[in-house]
Amino acid sequence: MSQTITIDPVTRLEGHGKITIQLNGQGEVEDAHFHVTQVRGFERFSQGRPFYEMPSLMARICGICPVSHLIASAKACEAIMSVRIPHTAAQLRRILNLAQMVQSHALSFFYLASPDLLLGMESDPAARNVFGVVAAKPELGRAGVALRRFGQHIIELLANKRIHPGWVVPGGVTEPLAAAKRDEILAMLPEAYANIGLALAAYKQIASTFKPEIEVFANFPSLYMSLINEDESIEFTDGALRMIDAQGNILDDGITAGKFSESIGEAVENYSYTKFAYYKPLGYPQGSYRVGPLARLNIVKSMGTPKAEDELAEFKQLAQGPVESSFYYHHARLVEILYGIEKIEQILSDPLILDKHVRAIAGVNRLEGAGQAEAPRGTLMHNYKVDENGLITWANLVIATGQNNNAMNNGVLQAARHYVKDGKFTEGVLNRVEAVIRAFDPCLSCSSHAFGQMPLVLSLLSPDGEVLDQVIR
Repeated sequence: MSQTITIDPVTRLEGHGKITIQLNGQGEVEDAHFHVTQVRGFERFSQGRPFYEMPSLMARICGICPVSHLIASAKACEAIMSVRIPHTAAQLRRILNLAQMVQSHALSFFYLASPDLLLGMESDPAARNVFGVVAAKPELGRAGVALRRFGQHIIELLANKRIHPGWVVPGGVTEPLAAAKRDEILAMLPEAYANIGLALAAYKQIASTFKPEIEVFANFPSLYMSLINEDESIEFTDGALRMIDAQGNILDDGITAGKFSESIGEAVENYSYTKFAYYKPLGYPQGSYRVGPLARLNIVKSMGTPKAEDELAEFKQLAQGPVESSFYYHHARLVEILYGIEKIEQILSDPLILDKHVRAIAGVNRLEGAGQAEAPRGTLMHNYKVDENGLITWANLVIATGQNNNAMNNGVLQAARHYVKDGKFTEGVLNRVEAVIRAFDPCLSCSSHAFGQMPLVLSLLSPDGEVLDQVIR
């Protein structure tokens, strides 16, 4: 008889999801899926709101990467306004975005992934968490907490709030950087450098012990996409998008936010509320691609900061062309944390960083605008249409997790076929299948925007748990 293995929920993720593995009568894996089971409606209920409210509204999508939504949304609004923001405002946004990247990557690596990496895939599930890491590896546990605090505190210093700040607005930012805050950030840098150095050394020491996982954690050829600067260095806030193929050849280049929808389409499947992005010239699913830290390091030619440049050169030695195993998302995150710290230090040396001119003012000059940025998990795009009064009539968000969705599903299938034999599996086997998803660090609350293709059950329960009423679609 056929059998279905269900992992519900997938643990140590941001949001709610499950994995199903379908076995045939011989106990062999026939198929596997990663289901995003929550549904939200930010695109729909933003309709009718004034466009200038969108950054603050969109930041509420996620408590982990609100800054990315703030920036992408503000850039879309600035396209509607037809304005270029002041230089200092752009630099301050870069610092904010990099600080968010650092704290988010620290959360992903130390809190969510390191229990598998440092304690082992087969370790006791009761201890396989950040508290277990702190107990077993106190120095690394403290480094992870400190790096996350470093990023969050910079966000708080710049934007006055760690979560859902309103400092980024259409046209720039609401207030300039004070000298005292600049100096406070600079004083935090030595500890941050020490902590990321400790993390990189620890990862490199243990990476070779995970060769079996590296082979089957979404390890296959694919396309990759990310922002890149004109000098082919890494970029998180500006620049344009580049798409490369599995051999590293450039398929498409200079994709601006306004042309994003010409190159990228979105498909839906009946088992997930998250859409599946694809490169239109190749169609779906052949045009599926990966985004995020692995894609960024596969695409860029340089980091633009000295320490991260050395780490990029070492990363590039992992493969002749693009690094294919999604296990290496963990490595790439640590390289990007180092880059973020270095780049923040560079930007703070800008002689105009304390300039008071940080906002441009304008009204509706175009009826549509799009903005894109690199979120920690990959490329993020916001696209809005407005009426002549500036009220939103249509919105579309293309989230990094949706762009990685097909790779995550294929990765789950690849790992399940490798580990589940004759219908037999252990807790450690299922943990490895979950760990494939954790490598991508998906943000499920950000990404769940598909249009009602997945069955929905609403249940009304009494205080004692009795089902009083139920609606099924």
